[in-house]
Amino acid sequence: MKMTTAQIDRACGVLVATAAGDALGAPYEFGPPRGPELEVAMVGGGGFGWAPGEWTDDTSMAMAIAEVAATGIDLRDDAAQDAIVARWYEWSRTATDVGNQTRSVLGTVGRMGLSAANALTASRELYERTGHAAGNGSLMRTAPVALVYLDDEDALVEAAGTLSALTHFDPDAVDGCILWCCAIRHAVLTGELDVRVGLRHLDAERRALWTD
Repeated sequence: MKMTTAQIDRACGVLVATAAGDALGAPYEFGPPRGPELEVAMVGGGGFGWAPGEWTDDTSMAMAIAEVAATGIDLRDDAAQDAIVARWYEWSRTATDVGNQTRSVLGTVGRMGLSAANALTASRELYERTGHAAGNGSLMRTAPVALVYLDDEDALVEAAGTLSALTHFDPDAVDGCILWCCAIRHAVLTGELDVRVGLRHLDAERRALWTD
């Protein structure tokens, strides 16, 4: 699709702000909420000893999605998802921090074989075994998906939900990624923030839950 200069600026801002905001918040992870009385600065540190300006696992995983998407492949294709899972796994082997749920799934994939199908199986089995697998890890990496499908919201919904389920099978995590990607797409195209714009893509019961 042909984009205006403003839309291109906002699309670039999605990726830049993902990394910058992540790096800004990294030293404060697991700490109290930051309010006006608590300084927020690009200082690094925190529980994992981040360097100033260093992002966390969230941006690292988002970069894998963005890099695969940049090849022009459809993120809904098996080959694209296999490539993403392989990148996630290789990154996880030396990463400073990997979320517990993601680490569990990728560890299983490492033993089963590097494929999206195996990741989905491991993710589903973890969800079925624990009953709670709705962490925010899949949402924090999902922004690039919105940029791939600025011209096709239905495809965005499918890709966002599928990529979420590769590590976070819980429907809440899947819905969260769909809603967030739809909101990002809407913001890039219109310059307006509407976190409810994607509600129409959920079934009635799920829509009522998220509306509440």
